[in-house]
Amino acid sequence: MARLNLLEETRFEKLPVTVYPNEETAAKKVARRISDLIIRKQKNGESAILGLATGATPVGVYKELVRIHKEEGLSFKNVITFNLDEYFPMKPTSPQSYVTFMKENLFNHIDINMANVHIPDGTLAIETIHGFCLEYEKKITSLGGLDLQILGIGRTGHIGFNEPGSAPNSGTRLVTLDDLTRRDASRDFGGKENVPTKAITMGIGTIFKAREIILMAWSLKKASIIKKAVEGEISSEVPATYLQLSENVEFILDQDAASDLTRFNTPWLVKDCIWDEQMVKKAVIWLANTLGKPILKLTEEDYNSHGMAQLATEKGPVYNINIHIFNKLQHTITGWPGGKGNADDSQRPERAVPDKKRVIIFSPHPDDDVISMGGTFIRLVDQGHDVNVAYQTSGNTAVWDDDALRFVEFARDFSKSISLDTQKLDDLYHSMRNFLESKQPNQADTSEIQILKGLIRKGEAISGARFAGLSDEQIHFMSLPFYDRGKTHKNPVSEDDIKVTMDLLEKIKPHQIFAAGDFADPHGTHKVCFDILIQALERLKDKAWIKDCWLWLYRGAWHEFDTHEIQMAVPLSPQEVERKRFAIFKHQSQKDRPVFPGDDAREFWVRAEDRTRETAKAYDKLGLAEYEAMEAFVRWKF
Repeated sequence: MARLNLLEETRFEKLPVTVYPNEETAAKKVARRISDLIIRKQKNGESAILGLATGATPVGVYKELVRIHKEEGLSFKNVITFNLDEYFPMKPTSPQSYVTFMKENLFNHIDINMANVHIPDGTLAIETIHGFCLEYEKKITSLGGLDLQILGIGRTGHIGFNEPGSAPNSGTRLVTLDDLTRRDASRDFGGKENVPTKAITMGIGTIFKAREIILMAWSLKKASIIKKAVEGEISSEVPATYLQLSENVEFILDQDAASDLTRFNTPWLVKDCIWDEQMVKKAVIWLANTLGKPILKLTEEDYNSHGMAQLATEKGPVYNINIHIFNKLQHTITGWPGGKGNADDSQRPERAVPDKKRVIIFSPHPDDDVISMGGTFIRLVDQGHDVNVAYQTSGNTAVWDDDALRFVEFARDFSKSISLDTQKLDDLYHSMRNFLESKQPNQADTSEIQILKGLIRKGEAISGARFAGLSDEQIHFMSLPFYDRGKTHKNPVSEDDIKVTMDLLEKIKPHQIFAAGDFADPHGTHKVCFDILIQALERLKDKAWIKDCWLWLYRGAWHEFDTHEIQMAVPLSPQEVERKRFAIFKHQSQKDRPVFPGDDAREFWVRAEDRTRETAKAYDKLGLAEYEAMEAFVRWKF
């Protein structure tokens, strides 16, 4: 019976999928399978032939393999490896090279014979590439083929660098990279324009010959493409769908990457559910959106014909369900994000007491506050709360080089105009200019340039916060150390980041905290800042003030909360949307075209306005009041 239930639950999935609670657990499971394969081959006096991948996805696997080697004595002397791909052209000593990646993450830390390591050569003359690719295939074949191939997946659905349009029988070859793939790699190269347009990759046909294939994916950013790869029709537009044809493949995912699969996203379509409050809310909103109906117009027939008969039976009649969910949504809407004093707060998202709250808005970058919750920020100040903003990092990597020079040129000209001695400033200017003229893609700036770019963003942040109504004493620059260390070291969070955060929290003793819950930013800074905040709050959990402190998460710079997730929705009038826009405009270095735009070509202020209008429209379509825009929040209980 259990087997039948599992088959029913996964009936939309066209290949085997295993889901683990988090990336760390999943990576350790994959590493153990690789370790077991190597040991099994050793006992038989055989070599283990591994196909390896690069990128962020397999880093945890390699880390665990290194641990097993050092702590459990796993030897790699019988291991022969073939990497999936390499950029072209690419020097093996380049920081962006996959040779460098593999050495830093695995090979330099184990006892593998480097003569047994094979990685496509990014330095070849173009006329020799075809012959090299044929030889690469022959080497794999001569060894009896790959025992195990591990894969990640790109957001285009590529495996290796087999981009949309790749043939299922393709072999190792030179390919042209998709624009989205290049945008995703832009941070590693200091801008998309520096990312190579081509790469050498194993083909899908080569991958298929492996006796075992494991595709791994982590995080919400991969959820939509995983759904297409697992549940979609086989198509050259999503090359990973070809894996549905293999009998030797398994997808290993964390919960976030699996979250769009039917059994997790709309489980009522495949199994009986435990209809708790959140599940009912999600299902009713899904049904209304699927049918294009307001919630209060949904019928019993609608429920029965869309997998929700169990809900109608257990919680019905359906009209009562509709009214309940409609009221729940209506109660998320408030014009008083800090709570409304002297009012009944039993149906409001925030407490009425205390009437005037101490508030901290944590902003990972110097503009996340106004981009994501600028309207609410201004509303909190206007309603008399003691609002503080804390900029967690300098954001200095996101300033154009020519903007930095422009500021120094201004300082020189100003100094000369009031007859100040400018010799040191002239020397610094020429030094900076010489550096920037010879600067290599993704090369770290000098300390002076980093300071200058940080000051540019600091000045913009002060201007934006003042526009929102804050005094200088309410504006805090945390300069978390991980941010600058992270330019040269991996896993840079340390004790001093947590201490800085704890000190500020103890100083303010807030009743309300707002923090970025938008973890889709391409830099990963939002997630690191959030983790630091949570660790700080955990250590402060016994303090008296924290018992009365609520934490609200905001999004908006990169994507928005789903409607069923929203617990507080702050409506904005047309005038408030305009005030928010002017606050964002104070961040002039991010206007027109930011250094790291991600895969959204819109300016940040346009993104912000579009997303808040889309949230308001989502409420309107469900039958609630029509507003110009809405900023959305979810409460995090710690």
